[in-house]
Amino acid sequence: MDRIDIEPNSTGALDVGDGHQLHWETWGDPEGVPVVFLHGGPGGGCHPGHRRMFDPARYHVTFFDQRGCGRSRPLAREPDADLTHNTTQHLVGDIERLRELLGVDRWAVLGVSWGTTLGLAYAETHPDRVTGVVLALVGLTTKREVRWITEGVARIFAPEWERFASFVPEHLAHLPLVDAYARLLFDPDPAVQIEAARNWCSWEDTHMGLAPDSTARLSLEDPGFQLEFARLVTHYWSNGAFLGESELMDDAGRLDGIPGRLIHGRFDISSPIETPWRLSRAWATAELIVVDDAGHGGGSMTRTIEEALLQVTS
Repeated sequence: MDRIDIEPNSTGALDVGDGHQLHWETWGDPEGVPVVFLHGGPGGGCHPGHRRMFDPARYHVTFFDQRGCGRSRPLAREPDADLTHNTTQHLVGDIERLRELLGVDRWAVLGVSWGTTLGLAYAETHPDRVTGVVLALVGLTTKREVRWITEGVARIFAPEWERFASFVPEHLAHLPLVDAYARLLFDPDPAVQIEAARNWCSWEDTHMGLAPDSTARLSLEDPGFQLEFARLVTHYWSNGAFLGESELMDDAGRLDGIPGRLIHGRFDISSPIETPWRLSRAWATAELIVVDDAGHGGGSMTRTIEEALLQVTS
């Protein structure tokens, strides 16, 4: 049986306050090593394909859709969506509420893409609740990184970036691109919102698509998902993940003694390898693993993540 076909052991909706309910599920061996998975985006949600990273005979895995996306409610795509109570600090608190609900004393953390920022923030806040950490496609969502991913990579993808940037109207042209798009995604005209979301997702597919085996994904999603995803990404990116610019790097020493694996693709232009390399030097018990045939995903990434998780939970 393919792991994506495994049925959950339990599912539920956790009321975390502020009008938010999080969809969660557990699967694998109930007596296995506890692991919480943190999806990317922000706003990507959990998908059955994510199960391929876990051995169900070894782990008891918890998935949950973060605020505003997936099967959690309310969704960020709604016309009256309010993202006020959707911050990194809120999400860290949600993970703790979920751990307490499930009766887990300590668990391993596996975060992918945006989930690496969230996973690091959670682990640094609650190191006593973490047995090991695997972060793949590593980024810290700093303002410096956001400038690179929205403007700096124009040097590599010039025609695509020109199309992306030219959608911004003159009255918003003075703003950083991420801020301009954050406003357009809440424009009074729904047609502007949908087109902004489509352009945003097309640009994301562009800068994530350098590896030889990369394929478009976000630009093929339905308009509702694209709006939800783009709103959440620009909300977090325009606010530097609601963290101090060097906060996660400065506090990485709190994780010394906790085994960590930082997995990154050699072709990852979206999040250059500088970040996980610096993080591996600031966190004494973390190891950087470079996947030579991968970009921001793809290649032999899934197998490498599974092997790294085994290393930190053995």
